Amino acid sequence: MVESNPPLLHNFRELFRHSSESCVARRSEVVMEECNLPLIDLSGLRSEDRGEREACASAISRASSEWGFFQVVNHGIRIELMRKMRREQVKLFKAPFERKATCGLLNNSYRWGTPTATCPKQFSWSEAFHIPLTKISEEVCYGEFSTLREVMEEYAAAMQGLARLLAGVLVMTLGHQKGVFEESCNESTCFLRLNRYPPCPLSPEVSGLVPHTDSDFLTILHQDEVGGLQLMNDSKWVTVKPIQDALIVNIGDLLQAWSNDVYKSVEHKVTTNAKVERYSIAYFLCPSYESMVGSCREPSIYRKFTFGEYRRQIQQDVKMTGHKVGLPRFLRHTREQHQI
Repeated sequence: MVESNPPLLHNFRELFRHSSESCVARRSEVVMEECNLPLIDLSGLRSEDRGEREACASAISRASSEWGFFQVVNHGIRIELMRKMRREQVKLFKAPFERKATCGLLNNSYRWGTPTATCPKQFSWSEAFHIPLTKISEEVCYGEFSTLREVMEEYAAAMQGLARLLAGVLVMTLGHQKGVFEESCNESTCFLRLNRYPPCPLSPEVSGLVPHTDSDFLTILHQDEVGGLQLMNDSKWVTVKPIQDALIVNIGDLLQAWSNDVYKSVEHKVTTNAKVERYSIAYFLCPSYESMVGSCREPSIYRKFTFGEYRRQIQQDVKMTGHKVGLPRFLRHTREQHQI
């Protein structure tokens, strides 16, 4: 068996050998059409012309309702910062597996594969560092990767600003003050996730990241030009065509609940590539676990709940099923109760 970093093939074969389910994802689910997500020029939000600002805000709201995803250009994040962050990310993932897995890098946030998978189709062929923003400034987290710290601090602050801008637009479009989430979503509650999808000899049957929705308010994704992101649209999987230096924005479960289903948290996944590795960085706009999430209007589809309640239900669902697909049972059952 060829050694790999991390040992994904070994774990996948062990899972396959011990699983009662003898097949992986069907090829028919993998062959998809390519789509062009709504592309929004955020310079419109900074225009002195009120009509241009309103048109840009309307485009963001419409894309969030119809697609749950959109891409942005002229987003205000320096291109050189994005490229510098990517270079540092590549250096980090090139470290030996044992170094990443056992030496406490970035608050012991290293993850790989899917420990909760109970069958092959629940296995994600990827590795990641899922880092609380509160730990980014701590020197002890970086070890020999000292040059990563300064870049990541600047990158996280820039993403935080962009996320607040976009969240403010979406909130105001529904008639509320733009600062609705500012108290509950700050540097102490949000996360960065550095992702790497190694080449996969079993591609395309194995997912880089299994189908899921995001459990936050808003996600901003900086992906490379390799591609592989797919999302559910009109009951079919479509592939997102990468645009250099654009950022992808998607709605999370909490914003769908808060907006009373006006904005859509859409299922998405990442495919594998047999020859080329893929890198991406995701920023997650999250509240504190004690924060109450309720609908912005009545009658409300969902009862009020805390983010902590929601996360516990997700963990329970993952433990029972091996992965999270769509809105977890917590929100589905809440909706059913309101419909009785």
